[in-house]
Amino acid sequence: MPSQKLFVISHASYWHNMSSISARSYSIMLAALPAVIMGIYQYGAPALGVVALSVSCAMFWELIMNFVMKRPVSIGDGNAAVIGLVFAMLLPASTPWWMVLTGSFAAIVIGKQIFGGIGCNPFNPALIAFAILMLSWKSLLDFDGTLVNYDLGFCMTYPLGAVKHLGASAASDFNIAGLLMGRQAGGIGSTFGLGLIIGGLYLILRGHIRWEISISFLAGVFITALLFNLSDSSRYAGPLFHLFTGYTLIGAFLLATEDASSPVNFFPMLICGTLAGVLTVLIRNIGAFVDGVVFAVLIMNVVNPLIDKIKPKALGKGIEHA
Repeated sequence: MPSQKLFVISHASYWHNMSSISARSYSIMLAALPAVIMGIYQYGAPALGVVALSVSCAMFWELIMNFVMKRPVSIGDGNAAVIGLVFAMLLPASTPWWMVLTGSFAAIVIGKQIFGGIGCNPFNPALIAFAILMLSWKSLLDFDGTLVNYDLGFCMTYPLGAVKHLGASAASDFNIAGLLMGRQAGGIGSTFGLGLIIGGLYLILRGHIRWEISISFLAGVFITALLFNLSDSSRYAGPLFHLFTGYTLIGAFLLATEDASSPVNFFPMLICGTLAGVLTVLIRNIGAFVDGVVFAVLIMNVVNPLIDKIKPKALGKGIEHA
């Protein structure tokens, strides 16, 4: 009689930690609020209009898809609002209404609902939408062109664009304190570095995002930028410049940490975060795009299922008879 392996299981002692999707969504929106408020303060009514339209359109598309797919109404869980808010944070204040409408549709319908809804999307929905807009209407997302009519009392040249085209000497027009306080051109909710750091720490302490992804992402950016800078300091800016410009901080705390598209195991989180940081600087320094966060995170979303299989060997594995 052939030997048979019996797989015996029993119910685990699960317990509910009183968290919910809605609580997490509202916490993320609360954490993003300082950066968003700073963007609205700087750019005024146009920024407020982009944020309001993006959030409301995202909720509208979510509601439409609930009816089309005959599912329970889910806009109350706040996830669609979070996607709309994060998407708006990446956009310049001058983004036309039809572009916000198109982007929110892409985020909810293409980035989330066609994969089965919340928790099933393999990519970050907000990044899917932004990548589609970037490839379709690149000029409308060029901060140097779209924000040319704004005078906020500081250099309105996009920092990463200046360094990309003029070399590391262009970084002297910016200082770290100014970058932390949002004195740089960029997306509505991506320039106020201090606000993003405070919001990110709040989410980490509340347990809504994992520190492993955020810290490893920032470490990947820092180390890679440092190596480039040491190899040619006249061409490549230093690591602190890369940490506090572009989408680095919003990427570390709100983009790379999106639940459905990020790893769940410890070592894979460190690997994905680090590689995303490395890719970010590679794209910035030798790639075709000024900022590499968007495509770096999307690339890691693609390989996430494979990397997430890396985990320590289970105790007792290989024992046939207990």
